[in-house]
Amino acid sequence: MNKSAEPVNPALARLQASVRIGGKGSVRRKKKVVHKTTTTDDKRLQNTLKRLGINSIPAIEEVNLFMESGEVIHFTNPKVQASIAANTYVIIGNAETKKLQDLFPGILNQVDKSVLPSLKKIAEQYNPAGEDAEDDEDDEVPDLVENFS
Repeated sequence: MNKSAEPVNPALARLQASVRIGGKGSVRRKKKVVHKTTTTDDKRLQNTLKRLGINSIPAIEEVNLFMESGEVIHFTNPKVQASIAANTYVIIGNAETKKLQDLFPGILNQVDKSVLPSLKKIAEQYNPAGEDAEDDEDDEVPDLVENFS
């Protein structure tokens, strides 16, 4: 018998080295088990939200979060949950960061009247002053010179 520490077959030695997880003398394992933790995080979050008494709010088509920099975080068809007592709102969905000008015509009917002056200030900051002067000149209607009747 071979009493040295090296095995007789070199292919066997390669296999033994690849499956050993610990150091020399540790138990060999067929494969290393990797645990997934993403599902447990979601379950913990859902349990915490359930404890707060959050209810789902159906039929919300879009959610806009206004930032001070003039950008808007825009959610299209999100899942919205809320707990008024805990002052907690949960918005789940794909978020896009857009400029205020991109959403401006459709956003006006969604905001409160108290927010309109601040939106107007933000819009004036981003619009150059020279554009308004040119538009006023084009809006003039020429006088009617002849009577066509």
